[in-house]
Amino acid sequence: MQKTIITNKIGVIVDSFQVGVREGLVKAKKLGADGVQIYAVKGEMDPDNLTTAQRKEFKGYIDSLGLEISALVGDLGGHGFQDASQNRAKIDKSKRIMELGMELGTNIVTTHIGIVPDDRNGAVYAAMQGACEELSQFASDMGAYFAIETGPETSAHLKEFLDTLRTNGVSVNFDPANMVMVTGDDPVQGVYTLKDYIVHTHAKDGIKLRDIDPRDVYGAYGYEVETDHEKIAQMVEKGDAFREVPLGEGGVDWNNYLKALNDIGYKGYLTIEREVGTNPEGDIGLAVEFLKSFRA
Repeated sequence: MQKTIITNKIGVIVDSFQVGVREGLVKAKKLGADGVQIYAVKGEMDPDNLTTAQRKEFKGYIDSLGLEISALVGDLGGHGFQDASQNRAKIDKSKRIMELGMELGTNIVTTHIGIVPDDRNGAVYAAMQGACEELSQFASDMGAYFAIETGPETSAHLKEFLDTLRTNGVSVNFDPANMVMVTGDDPVQGVYTLKDYIVHTHAKDGIKLRDIDPRDVYGAYGYEVETDHEKIAQMVEKGDAFREVPLGEGGVDWNNYLKALNDIGYKGYLTIEREVGTNPEGDIGLAVEFLKSFRA
């Protein structure tokens, strides 16, 4: 099989280092990353906690390291935009995160919106569609993208939902491992299915051990199982349904997956996400080298 050659830049989610943002930036640079993705939901990177002067200083610091921001993470948790009673606050916060991204030099914010229901006539679907329509228009007006992470549903079902929106301001952050681990969907075919929407990707790998209801992973409005980011992290490390593993050791067919991204003309970032393990810096370093092995 001919090896796929890529020219994509390589990113790292700085929060994966578990050492704080600024130290994480230094580590990302040391490991040879071109850019970084940063959580901007709470704490020091919450847009509500950053003055104009602090934003300028932070952008200058990133520039001084020779890094770019590939995207911000704007995942507000809960059930995404499934609960209409919470959507006003979440929409407004998402807009502030997108504005922060533009000030810091990125036009991409990644998120989870909740599992897209099968029932297109139900209240949950309407709540999600209404929120995404507003956010899609807001993003489009500023030349930005609010990018949904793949995983909770099949690529075909996600495309059907995106096709109902009037602009592509709401697009896709493609995570191949989530698809392998939860729905069992084929990431290679998923790239071709979602080709008109992919604006950012996560480089992650995983294996599926048994079938699982996506609601038991991501939760759903009105579904009694509660989930959060920490619970999902425990599931990917020690769960009996799926496991996150180092790049190249799981179910993602990297050669054909990267070929598919080349085929659709994707030129954006491959951003490494490592949510488990006791040596994140070592794992991320190996992941950088794994992706660089596909360069000419």
